[in-house]
Amino acid sequence: MNIYVSDFLVLYFWLLSEIFKMKISIITVCLNCESTIEDTLKSVESQTYPDIEYIVVDGLSTDRTNEIVRNYSHIVNAHISERDKGLYDAMNKGISIATGDVIGILNSDDVFADDNVISKVANGFVGGVDAVFSDLIYVAEKDLTKATRLYSSKVFSRALIRYGVMLPHPTFYLRKKFYEDYGHYKTDYRVAADFELITRMATNELNMVRLPFISIKMREGGVSSRGLWGRVHQNFEIVRACRENGIYTNIFLVMLKLPYKISTLALRWFVR
Repeated sequence: MNIYVSDFLVLYFWLLSEIFKMKISIITVCLNCESTIEDTLKSVESQTYPDIEYIVVDGLSTDRTNEIVRNYSHIVNAHISERDKGLYDAMNKGISIATGDVIGILNSDDVFADDNVISKVANGFVGGVDAVFSDLIYVAEKDLTKATRLYSSKVFSRALIRYGVMLPHPTFYLRKKFYEDYGHYKTDYRVAADFELITRMATNELNMVRLPFISIKMREGGVSSRGLWGRVHQNFEIVRACRENGIYTNIFLVMLKLPYKISTLALRWFVR
């Protein structure tokens, strides 16, 4: 019995050493976000994981955003403020300078759901995993404690990509080597480069694993919200992304995801 306990402890501490050897880079892209950026910064500051590289890429804000970021220089490892060619170009800048083994994106109006999110993300990469994703909740714009609906990743599968069903992008963490192998975000997409990138990774048969917990709180009315025309344009870009990655679809198949979207609204009653 003592031998088994000893073997278990050896394995346990080996797994811990493997987890904590992993550096995780978090990238936040921002532009004139003085009203939300501090919540995001505090969220990173509160993480218990010991090896985080935090990169903030600003698009030359004209408000107090950069001043606020400089106040958190003790956690911000790299701070860029310069003109860019849009959201995805800014993300690519962050990826290019990241030195972590794993990279994730934290939007400038989002926060981590709890202090142990990155520790749980790191734990998910043990055993040859290439990418992880989890669940997201939407919260009231002015009250981060008030959940409004759940964006569950449970339904995601490669087979459903043709219908425009996608995992929550802010919960997606990927080993850096795959950005080097398969490329960064395509900047000729206006609103669906995140969909295209995840589709590209999925079609290359990466070992992508769902972690069954809520990792991100996303504000309603934030940078990811789009009007009617934005949604229409996004759907056409989804069709393009699928075709560019060898997945047959059309706009009518993509529109079939509408019942799924409605079901996520119904789930608000089960979110606490």
